[in-house]
Amino acid sequence: MPRKDLQDPDHGDDEQVAYLSKDVCNGHGRKVFFETFGCQMNVSDTEIAWAILQQNGFGRTTDVTEADVILLVTCTIREKPELTVWKRISQYKALKWRRKAHQPQLQIGILGCMAEQLRHNILEREQAVDVVAGPDAYRDLPRLLATACSGQQAINVQLSVDETYADVTPVRMQPGDPSAFVSITRGCNNMCSYCVVPFTRGRERSRPLSSVLEEVRNLSQQGVKEVILLGQNVNSYLNPGISSMATNSPPPLSKGFRNRCQRKAGGTGFAELLDQVSSVDPEMRIRFTSPHPKDFPDEVLHVIREKPNICKQIHLPAQSGSTGVLEAMKRGHTREAYLDLVEHIKNVIPGVCLSSDFIAGFCGETEDDHQETLSLIRTVCYTMAYLFSYSMRKKTHAFHRLQDDVPLVTKHRRLAELTETFRSTASLLNSTIVGTTLLVLADKISRRSKAELLGRSEGHSVVFPAALVPAHPGATNLLPIFPGDYVAVRITSSTSQTLKGFPLYHTTLHSFYQSAANAADAAAG
Repeated sequence: MPRKDLQDPDHGDDEQVAYLSKDVCNGHGRKVFFETFGCQMNVSDTEIAWAILQQNGFGRTTDVTEADVILLVTCTIREKPELTVWKRISQYKALKWRRKAHQPQLQIGILGCMAEQLRHNILEREQAVDVVAGPDAYRDLPRLLATACSGQQAINVQLSVDETYADVTPVRMQPGDPSAFVSITRGCNNMCSYCVVPFTRGRERSRPLSSVLEEVRNLSQQGVKEVILLGQNVNSYLNPGISSMATNSPPPLSKGFRNRCQRKAGGTGFAELLDQVSSVDPEMRIRFTSPHPKDFPDEVLHVIREKPNICKQIHLPAQSGSTGVLEAMKRGHTREAYLDLVEHIKNVIPGVCLSSDFIAGFCGETEDDHQETLSLIRTVCYTMAYLFSYSMRKKTHAFHRLQDDVPLVTKHRRLAELTETFRSTASLLNSTIVGTTLLVLADKISRRSKAELLGRSEGHSVVFPAALVPAHPGATNLLPIFPGDYVAVRITSSTSQTLKGFPLYHTTLHSFYQSAANAADAAAG
């Protein structure tokens, strides 16, 4: 898409910004600054994009003033992150104009969901944007950046039916972090009426199991202690290495749930993937997000229960507690089916921690519907909830067929009530953990105090002193606690969001749970 040469307003129309040389356009040490918005999948996408650019000679900087290229990995699932990106583009545009005429031009690129959803709006509204690349176009970034050097706006937002970046080894943005993301699916077929993901990330496709296992093995060798498996509908995984024409049936759905699209048959499903991934390194924790409640057959629940290193924490997005609203959302289940699933999960996996998503003020939501959602939160008792007021997104079923008829003030009031109800139930739930000892993976120094560490148990954030503790139970030698260490922490207090405790000793995942099992057997005997 041709455009006029960008001009520096501080130097007049006759003094134009210099464009880059051919060699520099091809990478060769140009520094890239990334800023990532939104979900964990965008963090994973950032690492994929960085890996591709690094292979093509680009460098990376964490100082935006040193950057030759600024890339924003964007989110458009709700209005707020979208508005944040527009504001950031304006800020970076000002930085671009301040570049001196003799300096290489600063390039600005918009990547991810917002790029696909608002591509024409971005290019027309912000002439300072040089590159627009959708979630399936990251391989094309070197070419797009080179094209933009000539003064053209370069765009590729083509969605793919098979792109999973399976052959790209992500370059981690935080190499010392004890946790790492591993993408196993991309796109979504659920077509919930409020959700724009199928239109910004395309149809669902799964990554080959062999490449997932290879990446997990590499992370284990690097010392990573926790892997988070990612996908828009992560638990509908189906290994593409097996033909969809296979004769065996597709993995079953949760009881009482419906699927809105035809499911492929055959292949390794999510239960087998979990089993194999968790077997790579018994000392590496496994988590996954974000699942759909429809894809929790017993075989998945049994693997979670039986493997000690799969966290007993399940994200179970409800969105609403009203059957009528769930129908309008095209979620494929009723309130009763959801509650039956919750009860079943708690029976199969004792002590499981549940989290959820809720939307306040969806199209047509009445006060009675809202009260049913509050009732659901009180009934289930979640350890974490992500709560948002509804914002209509273009292209969705709701945009074309429903009315955004709940006033903004009502949405905000209902969101506040959801938040208060969640916090009160979570506070009561967390208070029952005080006095117990949990296995905690130390993550990082607390932002509030350098004398404290922040870590995670299977289902909670835990803050504890950065103390010297025994090297193992009963040891006399004391060792400091570093990120990536497993420690046993005695919980001393709690809030709705966080547990606080005191570290007792260093341990391993296997020895901690073996000791707990032995203690349980002794108590039962």
